[in-house]
Amino acid sequence: MVCDFTGMEVANASLLDEGTAAAEALALACRHNKRRKLFLSDQVHPQTISVIATRAASLDLTLEIGDVFKVDTSAKDIAGILLQYPDTTGSIHNFDDVVKKAHANGTLVCAATDLLALAVLQPPSEFGVDVCVGTSQRFGVPLGYGGPHAAFFACRQKLVRLMPGRMIGVTKDADGREAYRLALQTREQHIRRDKATSNICTAQALLANMSAMYAVYHGPQGIRDIASRVHNLTLTLARGLEVAGNAINNMYFFDTIKVSPKISAQVVKENASRAKINLRYHSDGTIGISLDETTTIEDVNDLYRVFSANITVEDVIKDEDFLAKSLDKSDFHRTITFLQHPVFNSYHSETRIVRYMKSLENKDVSLVHSMIPLGSCTMKLNSTTEMMPCSLKGLTDIHPFAPLEQAKGYRQLFAELERDLCAITGYDGISFQPNSGAQGEYAGLRAIQCYHESKGEKHRQVCLIPVSAHGTNPASAQMAGMQVEPIFVRKDGSVDMAHLTEMTDKYRETLSCLMITYPSTNGVFEETIGDICDMVHGAGGQVYLDGANMNAQVGLCRPGDYGSDVSHLNLHKTFCIPHGGGGPGMGPIGVKRHLIPFLPNHPVINCSGNGDIKNVGAVSAAPFGSSAILPISWAYIKMMGPKGLRKATQVAILNANYMSKRLEKHYNTLYKGETGLIAHEFILDVRDLKKTANVEAVDIAKRLMDYGFHAPTMSWPVAGTLMIEPTESEDKTELDRFCDSLISIRREIADIEEGKLDIEQNPLKMAPHTQDQVITTEWNRTYSRELAAFPAPFVKGSNKIWPSVGRIDDIYGDKNLFCTCPPILPEQ
Repeated sequence: MVCDFTGMEVANASLLDEGTAAAEALALACRHNKRRKLFLSDQVHPQTISVIATRAASLDLTLEIGDVFKVDTSAKDIAGILLQYPDTTGSIHNFDDVVKKAHANGTLVCAATDLLALAVLQPPSEFGVDVCVGTSQRFGVPLGYGGPHAAFFACRQKLVRLMPGRMIGVTKDADGREAYRLALQTREQHIRRDKATSNICTAQALLANMSAMYAVYHGPQGIRDIASRVHNLTLTLARGLEVAGNAINNMYFFDTIKVSPKISAQVVKENASRAKINLRYHSDGTIGISLDETTTIEDVNDLYRVFSANITVEDVIKDEDFLAKSLDKSDFHRTITFLQHPVFNSYHSETRIVRYMKSLENKDVSLVHSMIPLGSCTMKLNSTTEMMPCSLKGLTDIHPFAPLEQAKGYRQLFAELERDLCAITGYDGISFQPNSGAQGEYAGLRAIQCYHESKGEKHRQVCLIPVSAHGTNPASAQMAGMQVEPIFVRKDGSVDMAHLTEMTDKYRETLSCLMITYPSTNGVFEETIGDICDMVHGAGGQVYLDGANMNAQVGLCRPGDYGSDVSHLNLHKTFCIPHGGGGPGMGPIGVKRHLIPFLPNHPVINCSGNGDIKNVGAVSAAPFGSSAILPISWAYIKMMGPKGLRKATQVAILNANYMSKRLEKHYNTLYKGETGLIAHEFILDVRDLKKTANVEAVDIAKRLMDYGFHAPTMSWPVAGTLMIEPTESEDKTELDRFCDSLISIRREIADIEEGKLDIEQNPLKMAPHTQDQVITTEWNRTYSRELAAFPAPFVKGSNKIWPSVGRIDDIYGDKNLFCTCPPILPEQ
């Protein structure tokens, strides 16, 4: 969908929002040509400029903002140019010359654009731009006071290896059937750490799917009709205002105009307020108006009255000149087709689209089927009551830049959620702006940097990170321009205090912070956590505590009490916001009092009250991040109460220890505390099985699919291992079912070790087993069909989940990345 509208050759599987996507695009430009200067058109949205300025300040990049038609690239020092198409005032311009001159001097050009506009507007690819970014919110996703919305990112094929985020590619399974898979950048931040392309961990997958289904349902003609209606209404509005004596400052536009009013802007504002209409008031006295698919003819008539124009839509359309500025009559008219793929031309009735979506849902294993034991992801129950507020109009239908007095309900919710999260964590202030855990890491590091800078210690740029920390930590530190130095861990998985002492002494004068995960990603509580915090503070540094593992702490201990200065809180983990196949997520940061002045701010809505603090900008496009999902965590905390939250933590830890104990005769838990106990997750070491049975972690992961389970986290944080986190949501019956599956698989491995099963052709190496494989006429494998498909009694009957494809060929997929996926029929 994104490739079609933008004209680009390859797109990823969604980013967080338009502002951060634009920042990622310019970061790509810097990686591409190794330059450190950026140019932003002064007609880019202000929130996007602020996000980029924040990123640039961290990396000491030079940022120039001005007239993009006057940019001089002849010095060959500009990495990338960002332009807006249509621009922030709604105007549409031809950028042919800008792009040609930039390319002649080795500069990449990035365009922030609008998918709906591109249904009738010449795509940016025809100007020769290199990267396109934007938000897909317009395709069927509520405004939600800022989010969640899926951003998009598309680029030229030559830049694919530099592209951030996740990408969906095509490979083949064991039977030669095509299958989709995550490719290239998948989890690269966990593998490459501070050498990663970006720190992106959460994507907005659920929202990307919503927008994709919007295009599937409407199809090319439906989307074109919607875009044409919006454009024609805007033409009607502009013509009527012009006839009434107002000046329209846009030569060409799609849905947004900039008006120089005949009457004073103040009178317009008073009229609009009485009519309950929000407009954009520019500092030069002009007024911005944007329409969308929900706008009606009566709305346009109301706007005429706001501008004291004695005219109606009916009056305007009597004169055919009202369409004189139509894009259809301009050189900007789109001539190339879009959405020609069969999937966008097959499901245009409600029954068809629902059946199609159901066919996709049937391919997924989710919590409605079985526990999802992903370590470090905390896949817990999302109750219906928590989810219900997400569809209330008062929460979904408000613009992120609406005046604060129009969002009193949200403000109350923010205040109560901040109070509760501070009580839970021991911090003194919260920023809800970061819209993912990794964004929270970055925002927290940025607060630390600004704090040091305020004390005249900008030179403090060293970040110490134990190798047991989350993989996004070093990637975030690198993004913040810090010098990452690893800290060793001991054989029991805990931080090597001797090495930490050595490193804090070595970098005493330049230490910015320590980033530590507690309990560690190795699944153990660091018993020296208080001493670690004291040591870092003694060396002049701050402590960033990764809050991804708060599910082991809530109600039992508080980071703010044992010495941490800042944490992000994965609300999509501990506080019950669904993961949605990778997102939406929220990663607000909690800080101690001395860091409150350095929380993120915003150029449109002052969300922190710290407008005069230097070097604090936006880290996300919306002032309060993905506000529309915050009611989930608010409701979770309210319904659980202090006792319920504490019990949830206790049960999560109990469940993990129970599973580790049940499995200890069959698998070795890699790390344990001195008492032999673990935290809320644990790592099974299966590396020795490669020697005894030619079995690796991936074989066990694939075999678990035949038992009806999603695999645990594989080969991270330790290669060749499986990390399991049961959470408190699973009862003993489900824990036992999963343990029974792993024990059964261990027996199969024993059969391989003893020669009862072939070392190459066995249920693990051939897993997963599809329905087609099992019911085929010929069965030439050395084990039975029953062992393949029904390895345990509880798998039989209606509980059986059939994998959609067999074992996939990862190497083939990485070598043969398909950028625009071929049609795969629903039944496949």
